Amino acid sequence: MQHQKDMVVNESRSLLLSREQRIRSGGDFRRCYNGARAGDNHLLIFAIRNDIEFSRVGVSVSKRHGNAVKRNRKKRLLREAYRVQQHDLPGSLDLVLVPRQRADSGLNDFKASLRRLTRKLARRLESTPTRSHRTEPTS
Repeated sequence: MQHQKDMVVNESRSLLLSREQRIRSGGDFRRCYNGARAGDNHLLIFAIRNDIEFSRVGVSVSKRHGNAVKRNRKKRLLREAYRVQQHDLPGSLDLVLVPRQRADSGLNDFKASLRRLTRKLARRLESTPTRSHRTEPTS
């Protein structure tokens, strides 16, 4: 019985979002907004490649979505959709999740959109050549 409890605790810890897995600084958000984007009826995602082996996520919900209670609910749903699928999504991406203004979007809608759009963005970012800094030859 104890072994089964340990397995559940270890599994739930592997699904937590650590501080390193979240985008917190304004500069990181701005870099993502300048990257690739993809969207559908429920979600808009901005993404860039990062230099670490795991993905990071940030959530942005504007005041157009309603009062603080409604905005915080959308943020919780988006974080939960990412949390439960984080190991199934492409790695090494910085993602900013922005919900569309729909009242009927739920957790399953966000999960399906997140899965589909992150795969699309990963393919798009792989096909985009990385910008290399050219060095001028010295004479």
